[in-house]
Amino acid sequence: MNAAQSPVLEAAGSTGSSSPSHSSRTPEGLWDLDHLRPNTAIVVPGETLPAVFWNAAAQRGERVWMRQKELGIWRSWSWAQTAEAVREIAAGLLALGFARGECASILSNTVVEWVLCDLAVLSCSGVANGIYPTDAASQVHYLCEDSRTTILFVEDEEQLDKALEVRAQLPLLRKVIVFDMEGLRALRDPDVMSLDALRELGRAQMQAQADELARRIAATQPQDLAILVYTSGTTGKPKGAMHSHGGLVYAMRGYNTLMAQSEHDERMCFLPLCHIAERMGGEYSAMYTGAVLNFVENPETVPENVREIAPTVFTAVPRVWEKFYSGVMIALKEASGVQQAAYGWAIGVGQQIADRVLAGQSVDAGLRFRFRLARWLALDNVRKMIGIHRARFLVTGAAPISPELVRWYLALGVPMLEVWGMTETAGAATAIPAARIKPGSIGPAAGFNEVRLDPATGEILVRGPNVFMGYLNLPEKTAETIDADGWLHTGDVGLVDEDGYFRITDRMKDIIITAGGKNITPSELENELKFSPYVTDAVVIGDARPYLTVIIMIDQENVEKYAQDHDVPFSNYASLTRAQEVQDLIQGEIDRVNAKFARVEQIKKFFLLDTQLSAEDEELTPTMKLKRKLVQAKYAAQINAMYQS
Repeated sequence: MNAAQSPVLEAAGSTGSSSPSHSSRTPEGLWDLDHLRPNTAIVVPGETLPAVFWNAAAQRGERVWMRQKELGIWRSWSWAQTAEAVREIAAGLLALGFARGECASILSNTVVEWVLCDLAVLSCSGVANGIYPTDAASQVHYLCEDSRTTILFVEDEEQLDKALEVRAQLPLLRKVIVFDMEGLRALRDPDVMSLDALRELGRAQMQAQADELARRIAATQPQDLAILVYTSGTTGKPKGAMHSHGGLVYAMRGYNTLMAQSEHDERMCFLPLCHIAERMGGEYSAMYTGAVLNFVENPETVPENVREIAPTVFTAVPRVWEKFYSGVMIALKEASGVQQAAYGWAIGVGQQIADRVLAGQSVDAGLRFRFRLARWLALDNVRKMIGIHRARFLVTGAAPISPELVRWYLALGVPMLEVWGMTETAGAATAIPAARIKPGSIGPAAGFNEVRLDPATGEILVRGPNVFMGYLNLPEKTAETIDADGWLHTGDVGLVDEDGYFRITDRMKDIIITAGGKNITPSELENELKFSPYVTDAVVIGDARPYLTVIIMIDQENVEKYAQDHDVPFSNYASLTRAQEVQDLIQGEIDRVNAKFARVEQIKKFFLLDTQLSAEDEELTPTMKLKRKLVQAKYAAQINAMYQS
């Protein structure tokens, strides 16, 4: 299979622009794991986030930290350039009267400016809060009101419109600052200014504000509130999780004991920065280790950008890994017979390697030679097609992933390490070590916190300095979540094996007990279904019901291609889901999954969502997961129909 690669774009002779560097060593195979040993020798002093940032900037100077595409050209941000921009924004905020402990919110996609403003707010000893760019104006109002936001950063005209719509209802909001002024040059509003204008104000006020900024940085204490991360609100209104400087720095240093990362690594920054995964695992982790952050152009260009960036360390949610896999499977169906045969033999060799490594067995010289041949013949092309040909390892988290998908990436020769945690634990609380991968497990407790099971309920509990301070304005919810002994009740139910590896069996509230009294873990069935290239997400139903049913969201791109290849007529998304051939296609995928389970655990009927959903729709979380309770309530009539005779 020939894989098309996006060219590396670089402006010849231009200053301040570059493309991602492709110099890191590519490991020979899964038996070659020395490059995955965490580099615990990295030391950046500081007990607060601004202290760590300014010390890191002083250490690294002209080294590149961030890259972002502008007009098709990669622009590099050195540590020194980043520090200069952060200093100017911070001085501008001080000139606007931004007080210690005040909250500034950022309403934007994942761009360099997000990081600059976050670090500037923290350097002013303020509180930084992120808002999903997909949130509606009413949600922006709630989050700004709840957090008592006084400064709101917005990305562009679209996000500014939301802010202006609710501005009158936010008496504490003093200024809205816009990153991209395209289409807004004629705007004259005393309460709205561009980020460039704020930086210009900061430069003009630098001499007057320099001492105050230094005092703010020095006065910030580890116990001070640093950031708010609002939960996605799958039930009720979002809750603002409060994280202190000390807790985040502690977790940031702890991450460095889990994953091998250094200044020589290239990362791709594309998940929402208002989510704990990219904030901690991307921005703050890279700030500590010096890994280069490459920002994608927009969420839709991730597949193209990953091939261009070719990250050496790649963190993503399961939906991204599923999408890459389904793309390869669809491309394989269009390949010639010779190409299919070559892939089949090559992936078979890779699976032999993966099986031995997972079993802790050595890989003999003959198998190593066949694997090198398999890589040359097909597997390297598959890796290039995805964009993981330089990846030393992949990281997955934020939702359960199919063990078979982990094994497939292993067969390609790239270790996939699953981490588990939540907003309230500052991200990862357990992690799979590269030296002992167990698909289906979330690994042992990270060395920086304790993890145990509640003996009565099997709920997973976490305790450690990385656990959050509590929910903003919600002391009762905080008391329900963190008990008197400091254990965080996560809501996840799990098991632990003799090696101390934990496994999530389900959410406490999601376990299904059928009318026949059978306990069912829906996530196991759902993960198997999502392994299909034709299924994006699934919600299994059956609590107090005689049998299991499922609501399925199809993969539009792959199902449309199937319909076109098989001459299935359809006029829109809804008609596509109703086509009998598509119904039969999904039934076939359900039959494949049912074959792996006992009869009482098998899915009897299904319903395809006939509306194309995006992150703006209430049925989906910002990380593109179906909200189980909302889906069950909204589609109650269709669910009941599946249980009628």
